[in-house]
Amino acid sequence: MPTTQRRENADNIVVVKLGGSVLGSRDTSLEDVARLKKEGYLPVVVHGGAAAVNNWLKRLNITPKIVQGERVTDKDTLDVVAAVLAGLVNKETVAMLLDLGIKAAGLSGVDAGMIRGRPRGADWGYMGDAARVDPSVIATLLKDGFVPVVSPVSLNNTDNPVRLLNINGDPVAGELAAALQAERLVFLTDVPGIKDSGGEVINTLSAAEAEYLVNSGVATGGMVPKIRAAVRASAAGTVTSIIDGRQPHILYNEITRGGSGTSISA
Repeated sequence: MPTTQRRENADNIVVVKLGGSVLGSRDTSLEDVARLKKEGYLPVVVHGGAAAVNNWLKRLNITPKIVQGERVTDKDTLDVVAAVLAGLVNKETVAMLLDLGIKAAGLSGVDAGMIRGRPRGADWGYMGDAARVDPSVIATLLKDGFVPVVSPVSLNNTDNPVRLLNINGDPVAGELAAALQAERLVFLTDVPGIKDSGGEVINTLSAAEAEYLVNSGVATGGMVPKIRAAVRASAAGTVTSIIDGRQPHILYNEITRGGSGTSISA
């Protein structure tokens, strides 16, 4: 599929996942989001913020624990994650878009019950997986001309008295892209794309080929949840790009011209 081809039922929706590794640096990602919005696309921004969370954990003398690119989340860590992601990072991102002349609205997975999750298991604490996604609030914001900015802090869909849940932003982006039938899903990272066993970037992958890279151990760490999110989104017809967000204007160029990083489709 050519990168500029637009599927009619997708309304030009582009879900953009900003990684914590590029947030906070002087990058052009939000400038590209603003430009895409002005040119008729409907961007939805999902952000992480691992670096900011780790910084605050360090200030509070809490040791981060990361397994396969995902955060083991005890109650103290959950409190920090919620405060930093749904608060500081989310509002700073909204403010930057407003400064670019874009109507933006910040929310988390908790708002309007958008993302309900289930804890992954005792070893993970309050880290969970999305069990139910309701994109109606996102659709309403898009219809009203806003760029939604989504934090992955979500609702604990169990009877646990702790009502919040930490869900990795990558699968949240994938679930939202699938639920919205988005045209594109783009992960902005600090690597040039998915690499093969020889260390070379792979330009295109089918969903099955991408899954094989995970199952065979070629893809590891933070790339694993990105690939799984791409596979999930591909089932709804969404094309995913994993690109190096440190490159100036790579987001805009990828959406309008293509050819960067790794592309994954059904």
